[in-house]
Amino acid sequence: MNTTSHDTTSPAIETGEDYPEIREGVRKVCSGFPGAYWRALEETLSYPTEFVRALTEAGYLGALIPEVYGGSGMPLRAAAVILEEIHASGCNAGACHAQMYTMGTVLRHGSEEQKRRYLPEIASGRLRLQAFGVTEPTTGTDTTKLKTRAVRDGDAYVVNGQKVWTSRALHSDLMLLLARTTPLEDIKKKSDGLSVFLIDIREAIGKGLEIRPLKAMVNHHATEVFFDNLRIPADSLIGQEGKGFKYILDGMNAERILVSSEAIGDARWFTKTAVAYVSERRVFDRPIGQNQAVQFPIARAYAEAQAADLVLRRAAARFDAGLPCGDDANMGKLLASDATWHAAEACLQAHGGFGYAREYDVERKWRETRLFQIAPISTNLVLSYIGEHMLGMPRSF
Repeated sequence: MNTTSHDTTSPAIETGEDYPEIREGVRKVCSGFPGAYWRALEETLSYPTEFVRALTEAGYLGALIPEVYGGSGMPLRAAAVILEEIHASGCNAGACHAQMYTMGTVLRHGSEEQKRRYLPEIASGRLRLQAFGVTEPTTGTDTTKLKTRAVRDGDAYVVNGQKVWTSRALHSDLMLLLARTTPLEDIKKKSDGLSVFLIDIREAIGKGLEIRPLKAMVNHHATEVFFDNLRIPADSLIGQEGKGFKYILDGMNAERILVSSEAIGDARWFTKTAVAYVSERRVFDRPIGQNQAVQFPIARAYAEAQAADLVLRRAAARFDAGLPCGDDANMGKLLASDATWHAAEACLQAHGGFGYAREYDVERKWRETRLFQIAPISTNLVLSYIGEHMLGMPRSF
């Protein structure tokens, strides 16, 4: 058997060596926000304002906005590296990651006036666009059946309906909204008749817009959003009326690649934390990491994360080259969410009772990484995509 010494703490192994300057810069920002910072936020369900400000000032949240609109104009892979390193450092980008990719709908489908009006403000952090109203209580992921309506009335649209799991709406100035502008019974294709709007929350709140916090297992500041005859200017419409479903699909691959990179970062954090603990923790006069029952789950999760990372890198490369990337984006999402969950389980199990102690941060990260099995798309929906679109089997729903 050929054996080779392999230092898993080496920067070349731990970081993959792409965009090393960005990785080092993100680590430097994150070093100012240790576990104690995140634990304190959870105690009061507070928003990580200081953390978001630090990322904004460093230019990371405007990474994907072109330079002509005040951003950094980075490729998607660079943005993925930013999010990966945030999570590998023990922090969490869930409070602000949408600031990076939600603007893509405006960038790709908005008018030039809309782009020049909003993108520089978003890039600088003077405006926050990190809320996207899509999911509804009764339709879930069956997006084409959503019930929120936007009806044209002169130089305005009147919006009625409800959204749920709209993260960060209470900490955002703007919100993207997907609403039906043509009734479902009046269209031939169910994905037609949906439109995207950019709503100024500051102007709308209390005038037909109500936002209520929705407490959850993780401190991601999810909300319920209610629209009651909210009037918004007609120029709030992004692109063409009735084409909104296509617009949001256009951005989903980028979202899946980016959020899956966070999962890779979490997997790295869990692996590093588990390896350190099991190498030092001694029971029955030996380090517990010497036991294969402890060692093997950590090793397997590490291998799974490495494989998922390669698929996501390919997905990002295809996205940046303007090539179809849906297959890799979906497979990468599936593999990354599974890898990080297995790493989380191995890490928590290896810590035993201490894994439940908040001071170790394992239980917090364990709760946070469980979300990847559900969002931004559930594991089962990815599997149905692979079965139908990649393998040609009959549609399952």
